[in-house]
Amino acid sequence: MKLATLRRAGATVAVRVDSDTAATVIDGYPDLSVLLNDPDWKSIAENASGDTVNLDDADYAPVVPNPGKIICVGLNYANHIQEMGRELPEFPTLFAKFREALTGPYDDVIVPAYAAAQLDWEGELAFVVGRQAYQVSESDAEQYIAGYSVMNDYTMRDYQYRTLQWDQGKTFEKTSGFGPFLTTTDSYTFGGALVTKLDGQVVQTTTTDDLVFTPAKLVEYISHIVTLQPGDVVITGTPGGVGHARKPGLYIQDGQTVEVTIEGLGSVRNKTIVK
Repeated sequence: MKLATLRRAGATVAVRVDSDTAATVIDGYPDLSVLLNDPDWKSIAENASGDTVNLDDADYAPVVPNPGKIICVGLNYANHIQEMGRELPEFPTLFAKFREALTGPYDDVIVPAYAAAQLDWEGELAFVVGRQAYQVSESDAEQYIAGYSVMNDYTMRDYQYRTLQWDQGKTFEKTSGFGPFLTTTDSYTFGGALVTKLDGQVVQTTTTDDLVFTPAKLVEYISHIVTLQPGDVVITGTPGGVGHARKPGLYIQDGQTVEVTIEGLGSVRNKTIVK
């Protein structure tokens, strides 16, 4: 099952995606953040019978627009760790992103000129928590995941490396295209290809099974630190091929489009506007 949050008539609605061109409104739920906080969210979505929405000209909001927490994982693909000249980690590197950083999967990303000197791409697999999780084992972790989505994680490298803490380069306002769908765990096979393109040129390509810490391992690790709540988002890291690791560095320019596609989950595509 695929779910989405659409902007419609000045508000948003949660929908079940029935085909490439049609979706059904899930009445009573303005977005997936609200829906996921209902313990019966899955059966409610499956049985929804609201208005039919034409997806040909739909306006997609961030798929989960109001997560209580966004937890990011750095250096989690073996090939990316190697290109950055580091050793494989024993434990995940965690940092935070704020929900104000999220934007729709097809929205323009507007970057302040003062933050655009070293603007980099990071295509990432994200998963969304479906039920409260505290001190969960890896073997039980999948039942706590609602589903998976795509994140286009713009990174301001100069801000990121101003200090040892990365957050400031990772959470600029409305610079993380998120969506277009939440694909439930029973409809997604982990391990598909992740491809990032800059103006149509492939700059990242790998399979998600190159992750050092899988979603299940991350649920186990994070839930032994803090309770994961329904609707929380975990962004699992980016593969090799980032612009900052190239010699010389290659960075996103004004007017360029970044597209991230994950097999089985869809594509996020954002045009960059520097001003």
